[in-house]
Amino acid sequence: MSGPPRQLKASARTKSGRDRGYWLLALLVGLCILASISCEPKQSGNTDSFYAESPPPRKQEFRWSNGKLPKSFDPSQATAPPETDIVRSVYEGLTDLDSKTLREVPAAAEKWSASADNRTWTFQLRKDAKWSNGEPLTARDFVRSWKRLAELGDKVPNRNLLDNIVGSRIKPEVPAASPTPSEVNRDTSKPEPASQYAAPKRQQANETPSVETQKSPEAGVLAKPAEKEKFGVEAINDLELKVSLIASDKDFPRLVANPLFRPVYGDGKYFDENPTGVAVITNGPFKITSSDQNGVAIVRSDQYWNRGSVTLESVSFVPAASAEKALDLYKSGDVDTVTNADFEPLALKLLSPYGDFRQATHNALNFYEINTSRPPFSDRRVREALAISIERDRLTEGEMKGSTEAAYHFLPYDTDPANKLSLDLDRARKLLLAAGFPNGEGFPDIHLVVNRNETQLRIARSVARMWKTNLNLNAEIVVKETSEMEAVRNSGDFDVIRRGVVFSTVDRKTSLAALFPGESKADEIRQQNSAELTPVPVKPGELRSSGPSDTSEPHTHPAASPDDTAEEIATDAALFDFKIIPLYFPVSYGLVKPYVQGFELNGLDAPSLKDVRIDSDWQPESAK
Repeated sequence: MSGPPRQLKASARTKSGRDRGYWLLALLVGLCILASISCEPKQSGNTDSFYAESPPPRKQEFRWSNGKLPKSFDPSQATAPPETDIVRSVYEGLTDLDSKTLREVPAAAEKWSASADNRTWTFQLRKDAKWSNGEPLTARDFVRSWKRLAELGDKVPNRNLLDNIVGSRIKPEVPAASPTPSEVNRDTSKPEPASQYAAPKRQQANETPSVETQKSPEAGVLAKPAEKEKFGVEAINDLELKVSLIASDKDFPRLVANPLFRPVYGDGKYFDENPTGVAVITNGPFKITSSDQNGVAIVRSDQYWNRGSVTLESVSFVPAASAEKALDLYKSGDVDTVTNADFEPLALKLLSPYGDFRQATHNALNFYEINTSRPPFSDRRVREALAISIERDRLTEGEMKGSTEAAYHFLPYDTDPANKLSLDLDRARKLLLAAGFPNGEGFPDIHLVVNRNETQLRIARSVARMWKTNLNLNAEIVVKETSEMEAVRNSGDFDVIRRGVVFSTVDRKTSLAALFPGESKADEIRQQNSAELTPVPVKPGELRSSGPSDTSEPHTHPAASPDDTAEEIATDAALFDFKIIPLYFPVSYGLVKPYVQGFELNGLDAPSLKDVRIDSDWQPESAK
């Protein structure tokens, strides 16, 4: 079997400790000697030199090491490789993503259209789309599959991707005693998780109050329980699917390319008993033929509507317990591609000059979150000063040894110069002065909490030195176990805490909501915009922010278009409020043999096997 050590992710890059680093150093030196590979740095981009040359397979057979064994073939559970790689290969959604551009392209749906406000989308399915058992794929399959996601609730890791679909928060029916009149209007259930789409409804002047806003029982009028909201996904006919959204989303076709939205056959309950069973019926370009401790094997599906465009005949996902094992498999020629491998910085330095080494900025962010409920961190001027006094290039090129990319934006694909952070020590010092801390005098020690990890400790120490050198502020580094971090964050027992987020889409609104959950309160926005301002000079083009300000002119959040909703404006306001300090974007890595064509690394870890082919005529340099 074959499978890929997947591109390096934020969580994977923070696992190894000092002992393992020393061990790997010795191992790599040994590998260099045994393989007669020079460990001297070569010129980067030397595509004529490959880390491992081997003859290509004679057939269209692709062997991919993308991590360890998958835990499930259920699209609802696919959040990262190796699961996402397999799900993308054997299932097909309404749309797919172009591996190079990450733009949406037609898949099971051949076309789609939207209402003027981008809140109602209609997808036209292909007439020849089928399941692997030959049954036709219909719009009802998507209705049933998406409703299943809603009913699974928090059992779905990427549950938030459904939040904009009308009626997607389906609650199980729970028998209850008849309420007393005084309890009719009272909701004592546990609050729903904050959603970016939970904006308060604006009532028009001539609108009749809803049952929820009518007089209370105490006032003599009993309000009726709110009717259950209809699920906003419906089959108009076999080939036409209509989706109703809560908020406008012009990029919805791109969102549904996520593996979560791919249909499953029947009710999907078979995953409960056997999550990696080979008998599963799928609708993608490949189907599963075997799954065991040796890996997963798939073959091209005879029932796939576009079978003629798929070149690969079979794919083997080869599991690797470690990056070292994956490297051995690649070097020996037992696999053609390696991704999702936890390479150490020293290994990356060794591999990066070779032509078969690939990398891409990963769609994730490592950052520090600030506790805005604690003074003086409740002052936005202080938060901005902390953010713009960090020398990010020194972090990524020094502490991270070039294995990451400095985060001057909150999102890796954000190129808007208005959203860009910059190092500005003069401004940072003026901000602290305006906040009442000249040269850092009187500022309390910063309680910086990080998880127990050698990399994160090095970063924290480096940031602490920068704050001391640049602002004369002291930081106390508090180390917690990774399992304790969420509890610490929920308790609020920190000034600054380390966090990391992997974005599941390239949709800006959805990604920002992952960074700033619950930023949909209109009154909070108004409070931020009406705060008094304290003058501090601002250079043209600097990152501006809403909220209590320090500049010579009023701050506002970005201008809203007529169809903007309150939660969109609020999220933008939070973006400019320095509640988080972006540090770096992780980088994904891979090794791809030169005879493999069409395999594209990208920030979403979403290569498409539909585009891959083996060039059987390619020859290694030694053969030439």
